[in-house]
Amino acid sequence: MSESPFRSYFMGGFECSTHRLQSGRRLDLIRATGHDLYAAQDYRRLADVGIRTARDGVRWHLIEESPGTYDFSSVLPMLAAAREAGVEVIWDLFHYGWPDDIDIFSADFVERFESFARAFAEVATRKTDGPPWIVPVNEISFFAWAGGDVGIFNPFARGRGDELKLQLVRAAIGAIRGMHEINPAIRVVHTEPMINVVPHPERPEDRDAAEGHRLAQYAALDMLAGRQRPELGGREDYLGVIGINYYVHNQWIYPGGHGTMIEPSHPQYRPVWQMLREVHQRYGRPLFIAETGIEDDARPAWLRYIGYEARRAIRAGLPIHGLCLYPIVNHPGWNDDRHCYNGLWDYVDDRGGREIYQPLARELAAERRLLEEEARTGQLAAGSEPDTHLLDVAAHWMEIRSGREDVLHK
Repeated sequence: MSESPFRSYFMGGFECSTHRLQSGRRLDLIRATGHDLYAAQDYRRLADVGIRTARDGVRWHLIEESPGTYDFSSVLPMLAAAREAGVEVIWDLFHYGWPDDIDIFSADFVERFESFARAFAEVATRKTDGPPWIVPVNEISFFAWAGGDVGIFNPFARGRGDELKLQLVRAAIGAIRGMHEINPAIRVVHTEPMINVVPHPERPEDRDAAEGHRLAQYAALDMLAGRQRPELGGREDYLGVIGINYYVHNQWIYPGGHGTMIEPSHPQYRPVWQMLREVHQRYGRPLFIAETGIEDDARPAWLRYIGYEARRAIRAGLPIHGLCLYPIVNHPGWNDDRHCYNGLWDYVDDRGGREIYQPLARELAAERRLLEEEARTGQLAAGSEPDTHLLDVAAHWMEIRSGREDVLHK
């Protein structure tokens, strides 16, 4: 396996969504979790458990409250804290949110985003040890579907998913160009969901439609690479490192909807390591699992499962360079403010402390030992297989509670 580009294999991701809800309220999960006030303690916590790479977010709506005027006071303390703790951060520039004065479907959106990306590139270059890591637009495919096709995310459009996807690709390409003019060494990451969609065994006539839906997961990356819509200016080297987002609900039976999730022990469930192999065969880029997690008592079992699948991929010769626990701290639910127990640490107290969830901490330590053992022996460790029955129970519970179109992974 080639040398990793990251400081640590295991990573922690801070939930950083900033979009407006249908109620009009703007989310700010960095503020809601206290991460903005206690970033220094949070990054030190990561370092203390051996996590030296993190995912985090830049809040565009706070930085550019007036067009063309940038105030980076919301992120400068975070940059300094990460540097002090020795933690490298992969910064999301666009995690579903943007300033209120911009129409996301307008040409102005693309121009403003490129200018914003250039401005952050200048700051990050000055304040980061080594080349900054940046995700221009998080989950282009998912956001285009949620905000442009089915109207559950701002801008709450329907039937405009392809149009929104093109806008986001234009913005990402413009940002990459602009940032590389500032600093050619900036490292680019694209994070996209990895899915599997299959027809029902009793409906073979749905095979082509299901496969078309499955292949749509690659459209944004294909455009960024210039393989589709070359007039947008995509290039193969713009792909950088590809981050795969994968949750328990990422496989379903076409056409989707409540009750169609494919559970891990189901015969139509596709092993995650094989899905990772397909991504690598398609793009030939370094990969890492950029988001993965689950709620409540299933957290250790899910990490055991994903860790096992990632190691299977590594043993098959795939360049899997990381696994990011996402989120790394518990947070309020997007729509109902419920306490989501999905992190390694809980809500922050008034002194910056967070209670650690010991079962997940123990599994993280076990996964680190397995990774080291297998790197030494060159084969999967005996007895490291996960219990898929526990994951079936967790998947069933999550689907009953949230459904597919209502709440996907938050």
